Amino acid sequence: MAPPQAPRGAPEKLEQQARREASADGFCMRLLKLLLLFLVGAGIGFGGWFAWFANRPLALPASAIDVSIEPGATLTSVTQQLIDAGVPLRGWDFRLLARLFGKSTAIKAGSYEIEAGATPRTLLTMLTRGDVRQVGIALIEGWTFRQLRAALDAQSDLLHDSRLLSDADILQRIGATETHPEGLFFPDTYLFARQSSDTALLRRAYREMRTRLQTAWDARPDGLPYKSPYEALIMASIVEKETGRPEDRPLVAAVFVNRLRAGMLLQTDPTVIYGLGSRFDGNLRKRDLTTAGPYNTYLRAGLPPTPIAIPGVASLKAALNPPKSDYLYFVARGDGSSAFSRSLDEHNRAVAQYQKKR
Repeated sequence: MAPPQAPRGAPEKLEQQARREASADGFCMRLLKLLLLFLVGAGIGFGGWFAWFANRPLALPASAIDVSIEPGATLTSVTQQLIDAGVPLRGWDFRLLARLFGKSTAIKAGSYEIEAGATPRTLLTMLTRGDVRQVGIALIEGWTFRQLRAALDAQSDLLHDSRLLSDADILQRIGATETHPEGLFFPDTYLFARQSSDTALLRRAYREMRTRLQTAWDARPDGLPYKSPYEALIMASIVEKETGRPEDRPLVAAVFVNRLRAGMLLQTDPTVIYGLGSRFDGNLRKRDLTTAGPYNTYLRAGLPPTPIAIPGVASLKAALNPPKSDYLYFVARGDGSSAFSRSLDEHNRAVAQYQKKR
């Protein structure tokens, strides 16, 4: 049997269908190319805009803007805080920047100072690195703890967590082992982020004093009349309060060390004044020197029970490295310096020369 014959005109139809399909494929390819070109162009355009936005200096309304970020703040709330403070952002652009850099959850709490010239990118870096604005407070040699607390309370950039705490509560809060706060905090200028806790600053100053004291104690020569680093701290505080000129500190320390070794009373006015506390009116009277008390070194042998002020580095060094000397007395000359004597007769002559004429 002969094979069936293809219908007349079938090849033409197949050819036409093939041409239609080829035309459709060509259109799709052209459309795909156009779409790819559009996407590439859009990507390049977005990349250019993004680079421009990220690195363009922000037009701040002032030379610097302060912004405080609370702990736990979200990217959205942080962005709104920046806008409310005057940073010219639209919001979505900065959030997009943070997300593209993978920093949307890395912003750190703290107080920041945004200065002129900052860009969105440097702003994001600052917020995620925690480059907070630093404020300083100076703790001064010779201050009492009462004066130190007053200075902390007057510092408006601190959180006053200690304001309602007793001295004992503060010592417990900072992990101190001592029962009296006097002299335990190293005098220095401490930088801190705004709205930091004052107890955190006290903890830093306490640890710094412990470190400095232990270092000086470990390097001390043999034969000093101290039973512990704390006794050396007490002596350093006395030296701090008795010294008008820095160059006199070593000899002042030597006098007190010599007197301790000899079993003599220290007989130092600053300890008596400290013991009087708020009762001291600027004049030290004879009755003050003859009234018994734990800080009256005219009547009480040895060191007082606690430091009487914050000693500085020089006083710590002098107390733990006094020069060899046979001086047992000194008296203020009236110009900030001291006259040193080896005997009571020599000392009495110095007193007559420098004190009784005043």
